[in-house]
Amino acid sequence: MVRDGYYYGIALFLVAWLVHFLTGGWAWAVIPILLALFFLWFFRDPNRNIPLAEGVIVSPADGKVTEVLRVTTPEGESLRLSIFLSVFNVHVNRSPITGTLCDLIYKKGLYLNAMNPASAEKNEQNKAVLMSDAGYTVAFTQIAGLLARRIVFRPRVGERLERGQRIGLIKFGSRVDVFMPGSAELHVKKGDRVKGGASILATMPKVSILPELEEALAEPVA
Repeated sequence: MVRDGYYYGIALFLVAWLVHFLTGGWAWAVIPILLALFFLWFFRDPNRNIPLAEGVIVSPADGKVTEVLRVTTPEGESLRLSIFLSVFNVHVNRSPITGTLCDLIYKKGLYLNAMNPASAEKNEQNKAVLMSDAGYTVAFTQIAGLLARRIVFRPRVGERLERGQRIGLIKFGSRVDVFMPGSAELHVKKGDRVKGGASILATMPKVSILPELEEALAEPVA
């Protein structure tokens, strides 16, 4: 469990005890008790089986894929996947690949509903850019939603992250956008449900060696 769950849960249990103490009964204490149980459940942090295959890009968040687009960026064509997290999803975020965190861009903004396409541009957000060992870049943006009022991201620029590593969370309903190279082979589609660190979003094609070298290696040794 994320430690925030303990903070909310313990505080609300104390409120329930105080209400019981002041009123002499448990009737009015039921509400803070139920809220405490909800927060303990909401901030759950289950272990995940992380795929180990080469070139795999995993989902950084739990939720539903609401959009799959090809977009043009300064670096060239990219694939953008949007994942919507409801209050019922696990909100712990994970690194989609193994690589170096080369940039981190935080932007203040609004708190529109995360299902609103405008939220990708106007809402408070935090964009992390990762450079893989193979030289390709994968970025993902934590976007605050209507209820989400706090984005947590713990690693610092220059740190090396492992695929599936826990890196932070967005509190309550929110959205995560993932940007991958246009050459990536998609494994999901709009409407699919994914799990952070476990679901494969895409795979990168293997880099081919020079044709001349490939032919030389294929020739039998005399």
